[in-house]
Amino acid sequence: MAPFYTRSGDDGTTGILGEGRVPKYHPRPEACGTVDEASAALGLARALARSSETAEAILQIQRDLYHLMAEIAAEPKAVDRFRLLGPDRVEWLEDRIDDFAQRVELPDGFILPGDAPASAALDLARTVVRRAERLVVRLAHQGILDNPVLLRYLNRLSSLCFVLELWENRQAGGERPSLAKGEIR
Repeated sequence: MAPFYTRSGDDGTTGILGEGRVPKYHPRPEACGTVDEASAALGLARALARSSETAEAILQIQRDLYHLMAEIAAEPKAVDRFRLLGPDRVEWLEDRIDDFAQRVELPDGFILPGDAPASAALDLARTVVRRAERLVVRLAHQGILDNPVLLRYLNRLSSLCFVLELWENRQAGGERPSLAKGEIR
């Protein structure tokens, strides 16, 4: 049986795809870890989803995020082997956004998470995706990543999380989400 640990990170470094290691606090593993966290939050939303359409879309997104993490983790000499997300995946997200947006009503103010379990999980996922996006933007601006599709993908993904949040709230019987502006008691 293979062990569940390698001890190779005990010195505070982690391997990247290709050759070499970097400190665990390096921007590359920081971005990968945050994308992984986004996938975990999406997994929670998928487990709680009332709509099979939501669950299926999230599963596809989690698979995309797996490929996105691989590209982020790849050293420059190896990146072409791991570049699997193309503009077609951004278009796929846009199609999902457009489809679900036709089924929900855009709220007339900022909403508060928590109206239904899956919608709350999707809001959490949206905020983690936004953090991942900021970290990937940093990598792009530092010249570590050069694939603009990754930035567009994460930007659209946060929008889809929002629309799915509204959809899942509706699936749970909520007519309107709780708004941030409201009566304070």
